[in-house]
Amino acid sequence: MGKFRDAMSDAMALRGLAPRTQDAYLHWIRRLVKFSRVAPDQLTAEQVRAFLLDLIQERRLSFSSFNQALNAARFFFLEVLRKPFVVEGLRFQRPARILPVVMSDEEVRRLLAAAVSLRDRALLETAYATGMRLGEVIHLLLTDIDSQRMVIRVEQGKGRKDRYVMLSPSLLETLRAYWRSQKPRTILFPGKGGKEPLHPTSAQKAFQRARERARIEKPISFHTLRHTFATHLLEDGTNVRTIQSLLGHRSLESTQRYTHLAKNYLNQTKSPLDRLRGEETRV
Repeated sequence: MGKFRDAMSDAMALRGLAPRTQDAYLHWIRRLVKFSRVAPDQLTAEQVRAFLLDLIQERRLSFSSFNQALNAARFFFLEVLRKPFVVEGLRFQRPARILPVVMSDEEVRRLLAAAVSLRDRALLETAYATGMRLGEVIHLLLTDIDSQRMVIRVEQGKGRKDRYVMLSPSLLETLRAYWRSQKPRTILFPGKGGKEPLHPTSAQKAFQRARERARIEKPISFHTLRHTFATHLLEDGTNVRTIQSLLGHRSLESTQRYTHLAKNYLNQTKSPLDRLRGEETRV
């Protein structure tokens, strides 16, 4: 790639793309160039089309990965090569709509009680009590915890947006016990050495250890705590707009999917079968 790699890196930096997105785009352009066997500036729309068809038909690529590859090619053509990007017959793929798995109140209690250490308990409680993403939890600083206003500052979350979430009195009690025990200096959940945040893999392992000890068989992960937070708030009557703000969702549509999970929305809806049975009984 050489100069084209540098040009693309500069263009992505100027556009403010996230580091992970930049790495992914460069990965797909390298694969595109290797597949086409031509210099990057000699790529044509037909070669891009052949590459993307290969990803779909031969590699059986997921919808999200396909869309990422298509976006990378579009960006390279428009921003680096300064060429029009027209690929006939290809559109962004729409992924299947899959509802997340959530835990019941009892399962959350068991999970938290099964945490191996006080740090693990504090980590899991923070995720469930605030709905923060894993990356947001492990990057929390001590100064983000505002016990006077009872809020937690989430700095530069997904989409590079700051927001605040509530600080539960119960969570504050756990965090204070954790601080007295571990004495973290700057980062709330530091990794080995204390100077960097806990690695995401370590947080996932802490969750899985607790899940196994709690004997929860559902296919869940650390991110399930965020889904469960939103669903339980909705079941408790919290306005969906409030939940959207707490989660940091850009679109209300992303938040409204939890209405399909909230048990009160389902339980309060009477099945037509029950109406028919009721009429049969009266007859």
